[in-house]
Amino acid sequence: MTDESQTFEITPQILLRAYACGIFPMAEDANDATVLWIEPDFRGVIPLDSFHAPRRLLRTMRNSPFDIRVDSAFGAVMDACAEAAPDRPSTWINDQIHDLYRSLFDMGHCHSVEIWDEDRLVGGLYGVSLGTAFFGESMFSRERDTSKMALVHLVDRLKVGGYTLLDAQFITDHLKQFGALEVPKAEYHELLEHALKDVGDFHAFDQQPNDKAATNNNKDASSDNKSA
Repeated sequence: MTDESQTFEITPQILLRAYACGIFPMAEDANDATVLWIEPDFRGVIPLDSFHAPRRLLRTMRNSPFDIRVDSAFGAVMDACAEAAPDRPSTWINDQIHDLYRSLFDMGHCHSVEIWDEDRLVGGLYGVSLGTAFFGESMFSRERDTSKMALVHLVDRLKVGGYTLLDAQFITDHLKQFGALEVPKAEYHELLEHALKDVGDFHAFDQQPNDKAATNNNKDASSDNKSA
């Protein structure tokens, strides 16, 4: 992995160019004003065509009382992702990163998937959309499985919107169960180059008739049942 500390002002436009080159920013922790540019030697990706959602999770989602919303509380999702937790005493989201990604959201290049229990935000994720690539940045859970639910919905949405690359940055055990894998830098850049040749539609999912969306979800569940 290579990284370089920030030596110039970062603008949203510079941040998008960095993503197009396979580079993303992180801070050492939320209280550190320094931003590092990261380019891993091996990149975590979640193949959309072989995404695997466990049967138990799909069953939970079918019976869940929670609502799934998109882009209704982007700032709150970022705030939740930046919160310290028992298993995560510090995070890499500092004030500058907060401001940059909220600017990208205003520009239409950032999105959030949110899990709601009535008026309480209980889980979600956010990331950057560029071309037909979606760069997952962070996720959080306040109730069991809610970040996983957000990921399953994200993948359904990316498939409908014509996306070809879901970048997970780094692989975790949490992501391995969904089929996430590591690819060498050179292979990742080939995937990224292909993904930047077209433009995905993050909101195409919302234009589907309700019965068609339900059919797609049932197909995903049926496919998972055969492979689980």
